[in-house]
Amino acid sequence: MYKNVLQSIDNVAIWPVISLTIFFLFFIVMLWWVFKADKNFIREMKNMPLNDSPAETTESKTSMTSL
Repeated sequence: MYKNVLQSIDNVAIWPVISLTIFFLFFIVMLWWVFKADKNFIREMKNMPLNDSPAETTESKTSMTSL
């Protein structure tokens, strides 16, 4: 039944190629981001679940030290 449905779609052979291309591009972009990401950002995100206090921005940290 599904075979007949898929055969009735025009240009059905192109969809697996498009899907593979999208997956491959996403994988490459994520791999690039992993190697180029700021290590301090990664460290902050890694430690975030362990922090008891809410996240502080850099502005609030600098304003606290200026007091």
